[in-house]
Amino acid sequence: MTASVFQLKCGIKNDPWGKQGKNSLAGVLCSKTPGTIEVEDGQHYSEMWMGTYPTVPSRILATGELLSEYLQKHAEVTGEGYKKWGTEVPFLPKILSFQKALPLQIHPDKKLAEKLHESQPDKYSDPNHKPEIAIALSNFELFVGFKPLHEVENLFKLAPLQRFLPTESNAPTFDDSLLREISRILLTLPPILVSETISSLLTIPEAQFGPNQRYIPGLLTRLKKMYPDTDNGSLVATILMNYMTLGPGEAVCVPADSMHAYLTGDIMECMARSDNVINTGFCPKAESDDVDLFTGSLSFTPHDVDSALLRTKKSDVGKCWKTEVYEPPFSEFSVLGVRLGKGEKEVHRGVKGVSLLVVVRGSGWMGVEGEKFELKEGWVYFVGAGVEVNFETEGGLLVYRPFAE
Repeated sequence: MTASVFQLKCGIKNDPWGKQGKNSLAGVLCSKTPGTIEVEDGQHYSEMWMGTYPTVPSRILATGELLSEYLQKHAEVTGEGYKKWGTEVPFLPKILSFQKALPLQIHPDKKLAEKLHESQPDKYSDPNHKPEIAIALSNFELFVGFKPLHEVENLFKLAPLQRFLPTESNAPTFDDSLLREISRILLTLPPILVSETISSLLTIPEAQFGPNQRYIPGLLTRLKKMYPDTDNGSLVATILMNYMTLGPGEAVCVPADSMHAYLTGDIMECMARSDNVINTGFCPKAESDDVDLFTGSLSFTPHDVDSALLRTKKSDVGKCWKTEVYEPPFSEFSVLGVRLGKGEKEVHRGVKGVSLLVVVRGSGWMGVEGEKFELKEGWVYFVGAGVEVNFETEGGLLVYRPFAE
């Protein structure tokens, strides 16, 4: 009989922006699965990956077989999703832990991804787009999308920024086309001019930045401790982008081509099955991509804090109504969140496609087709299509379950 539920062994990355040692939730959760890693104090642990993407692929814990190979041999467990996505898991979930800003980046849309993959397959490893969501597991700070136009316009009345307005017009109209050009200008400033501009901005009283933007000097000071004050990303992020702080359970949606840079925190990230990225800031110059490619691809969604938020709603997948769903406006996945208190239970009806399940906090059991699976922090399971899942806990349980349907 083909197994449709089994525990996975996941891998982890060690990027220098990742939190170190046991301060990294990604590292701690990954280490909980037998036979994975032992957390070392001085090591960075940035991303725990789950799924079939070949960069850091998951394996079946009991056998060591790649999940991707198992699904190729047993396509029946993928259900109706096979018609859309074949045997690959069509989404890529990760646990991220970071103590400094990730690169300022966008993920190309489908059309651009296909073009880049064809011309530079070594750098852009697949032809897929990469919209994503990020769910806060701790306090989470980030930059995402462009600020409202009027907020950016007010900032460019400050003396240190006025000179960066395009010179074609004495009174430029603040629209998205102008934002694109300002982005290009700021990203191509010589290092010494970036440093001088940041220093000048730090001499201005907070009140002059406006009622909603008094945080800018403090953020510039923090970013100087993370990256050289010659990094163009500091100006783009603080002047042009929405700055957000989220608490556990809150989430944002980042469409393809939307500019973003995560600052500090622990999150569960889920995205379409791709690893394509275009970086232009908060990274060494040698790793920075073409500014014209970056700015020419920019979208202007979201354009304020509120439109960046991804709000949850109760999901009818949970028969006991203790499950919420994070449902982004793209088809590759949604994410179920199960939060159970002491002694509580939940039952998930079968979904039409594959799902992955990660225990973020607590412990309990998962009943499937008469069999009982233990749930512990950091453990990850594959669940095949159409399988009803029963959750129970004595002390409390938090589970996230990305799925495709």
